[in-house]
Amino acid sequence: MAHRGLTFGIFLAPFHRLGENPTLAIGRDVELIEWLDQLGYDEAWIGEHHSAGWELIASPELVIAAAAERTRHIKLGSGVTSLPYHHPFLVAQRFVQLDHMTRGRAMLGCGPGALTSDAYMLGIEPPTQRPRMLQAMEAIMRLLDGREPVTMKTDWFELREARLHLAPYSDPHFEIAVASTITPFGMIAAGTHGVGVLSIGAGLPGGPEALASQWKIAEDAAAKAGKTVSRKKWRVVVNAHIAEDDEQALREVSAGERVETVTYFEDTLGRPPGRSDDPLREGVAMGTTLVGSPDTVAKGIRRLLDYSQGGFGGILFRAHEWANREQTMRSYELFARYVMPQFQGALDSVAGSAVWARENRKQVFGGTVEAVKRAFTDFGAAVPEEFKARTIGARDD
Repeated sequence: MAHRGLTFGIFLAPFHRLGENPTLAIGRDVELIEWLDQLGYDEAWIGEHHSAGWELIASPELVIAAAAERTRHIKLGSGVTSLPYHHPFLVAQRFVQLDHMTRGRAMLGCGPGALTSDAYMLGIEPPTQRPRMLQAMEAIMRLLDGREPVTMKTDWFELREARLHLAPYSDPHFEIAVASTITPFGMIAAGTHGVGVLSIGAGLPGGPEALASQWKIAEDAAAKAGKTVSRKKWRVVVNAHIAEDDEQALREVSAGERVETVTYFEDTLGRPPGRSDDPLREGVAMGTTLVGSPDTVAKGIRRLLDYSQGGFGGILFRAHEWANREQTMRSYELFARYVMPQFQGALDSVAGSAVWARENRKQVFGGTVEAVKRAFTDFGAAVPEEFKARTIGARDD
């Protein structure tokens, strides 16, 4: 039996264009998670944002709780909780409660906070965000360890003989992962605590080529801290869309991608404009964007695995609405039907059985005709002769 390899899921920021009903947009996010659960996806990571208009979810925990009641199998994580925005004791408490409420399906994603506008409104200076995230992670990990009360004082939070009200449902605790972009910070944080990684930078120019060196940073940090990191807990985040053929897939998403990139990332967040006349095709060529037929997307995943020089544990699609609703849901279905099984060992035994039957057809099925004849001669005296003749020749190979 082949090893069941990659896991699959989404990184749901989410991205909803201005002008749409935000109530319905959040409802669609939960419906999408339900659909992924039905299709057999492994996980969904839900973001936390507080400004700039497009990324509407302020509390991933609320979405996790709602989605958990409407799904059966999919794991649900924060993608990510911005740790400098919260007292670490309360973060740990909320996720322990979710761990119980989901019966072990909750996950905690950690980050310093992606939108500067969020930090600005909270009076947090950008240079303090990464150090504060490290302090919060240390507190959370010590609280989850639970062997002794935690006393800790920083310039922005304090713990006095703190212990969690509930022990985690999961043993020893729910899964934790750190978001990583293009700097070494996320990989160092993950390695220091021996937790998973969400490589968001893999979808940026140069990201695929940097995968191997990024993972080396995590391994080195883990060794320095006396920890280990597992490639199975390393997820790579990319943009994707699947249709029946490459050109159809590109047609379905080209207009929506331009609206999101220009309106949100360039006009609102101030990212420099891209230099390419056709950035979508450029992203496909670079391997940062997986848009095309199931075969094309499968090849793109294999290329990412090669870049990693040793593999990773999962692929997360950055959830977007570049295409219309029907095309988007169809994209996830096509991937689940035709691409996902290629990386989970789900097709090997089925294909092997078909090959075996074909190659041994004469030997295996050769006795079928004689068996049917005997059924008629031994038990079928009342069967019309014309029907006997048609039936006996039906499987005559």
